[in-house]
Amino acid sequence: MAEQKSTNVTWHENHVSREEREKITGQRGCTIWLTGLSGAGKSTVAVAVERLLADRGRLVYLLDGDNIRHGMNANLGFSPEDRTENIRRIGEVAKLFTDAGIICLTAFVSPYRADRDKARALLAPGDFVEVFVEASLETCESRDTKGLYAKARAGEIPEFTGISAPYEAPEKAELVLDTNGKTIEESARELVTYLEENGILPR
Repeated sequence: MAEQKSTNVTWHENHVSREEREKITGQRGCTIWLTGLSGAGKSTVAVAVERLLADRGRLVYLLDGDNIRHGMNANLGFSPEDRTENIRRIGEVAKLFTDAGIICLTAFVSPYRADRDKARALLAPGDFVEVFVEASLETCESRDTKGLYAKARAGEIPEFTGISAPYEAPEKAELVLDTNGKTIEESARELVTYLEENGILPR
């Protein structure tokens, strides 16, 4: 939990409950947290799932790693401390979306297990779905149209996850999507099926 620097602040309860908001949206709010190496397919799968859910009339919003760093987290770099703060902020935002009755997709490398666990702890049991988007380093490098892995191997990008910085894979993810040999469409449908089978989405 972040250090509380603000003083003289009081928590105010809303007069509209989460249950009321979910009745309005006609769905259950939740956070679907996609994690994995750069190039594993997190954002691409999340975009496909967002489209599938929107086409079914679901209220859904995608928080993407690169997009967030253009705005709210523009002041953060990629040091271990900044990575932790990046995920802390996203966890708090995802909590708000979930409380609003929205299906919140997040697509972040989020390399540290402890940071993901803290994001999970912000939400009630069942509201946080950790999805490990798994792909080998070789597969990720073969998909790297930006040339980030090559730059990292050349020492041009310090603290690059998978090369010069660690990635701690989930130990108990709710779902593992192996994208080494699956299409984006197959992975997206697999995730939607999981949500249906676990009562998050109506069939």
